[in-house]
Amino acid sequence: MKLLITGATGLIGTALVKQLHKNGHTINYLTTSKNKLKSEPNYRGFYWNPEQNEIDTDCLKGVEAIIHLAGASIAKRWTKKYKKEIFSSRTKTADLLFSTLKNTNHNVSHFISASGTAIYPESFEKVHDENTTATANDFLSEVVKVWEKAANQFEILGIKVSKIRTGVVYAKSGGAFQEIVKPIKFCVGAIMGNGKQMQSWIHIDDLVNLYCFIAEQQLEGIYNAIAPETISNETQTKSIAKYLNKPLFLPNIPQFLMKIVLGQMSILLFTSKNLSSEKIRKKGFSFIYPNFNAALKELL
Repeated sequence: MKLLITGATGLIGTALVKQLHKNGHTINYLTTSKNKLKSEPNYRGFYWNPEQNEIDTDCLKGVEAIIHLAGASIAKRWTKKYKKEIFSSRTKTADLLFSTLKNTNHNVSHFISASGTAIYPESFEKVHDENTTATANDFLSEVVKVWEKAANQFEILGIKVSKIRTGVVYAKSGGAFQEIVKPIKFCVGAIMGNGKQMQSWIHIDDLVNLYCFIAEQQLEGIYNAIAPETISNETQTKSIAKYLNKPLFLPNIPQFLMKIVLGQMSILLFTSKNLSSEKIRKKGFSFIYPNFNAALKELL
């Protein structure tokens, strides 16, 4: 299969391309950086500029599925200006792909979009799945809503649409997990708030395998990309400290203090998302790292 990927040079995209190649697929990718363009037998880059509605339509030649990962990171301080970028980087890119497909002869039958678990309401005890209609009432939830709305428009073109609601991605090469581990390594780790907030997470290997599975099985709809085991912030922090043989002597850190340091982005450390990944497992997908301890051993 030939696929077109946006965000192919990021943390997730790089790992996904590697796995798709292992599975025998050919990749076209879009990039806004001309110095990142490559032309290899199974990996070819094409330039686009969503801000200027520019795209090289040759990127669609022979493509059967699009995996849309592009979007500004949420792990930066949420200034008013940057909030707009978080929104626009997801909607403008999807809109440009939509208009291009609408006006170009193509063979694309499947559009797979990244999405987020932030849409789900706060939950400690109740476990939410893809059938949950209640939503959170905060900035990131609104981001996910417009993100998924931008993906849904491809159905107008008769294209299958999949939305991958992804939890916190844990990887060796960067991302959230390394930031979580860093203070613990230097003996200044601490539990956030009361530590009861649930963490919905996924190992990057499982995430890229899940994308491959959905593309290869041509599954459509919403899927939660999270490990079967969700854990509390307290359990996660203590497990990492124990594995590294590091003390946890600092008191729990209150939310107001982290808000001073991180601004509104601090909500990422205190929100509780207790979610299920049963839907994708019922389709036949198996996790390599279904529980946190298994992932921890590989990551550390």
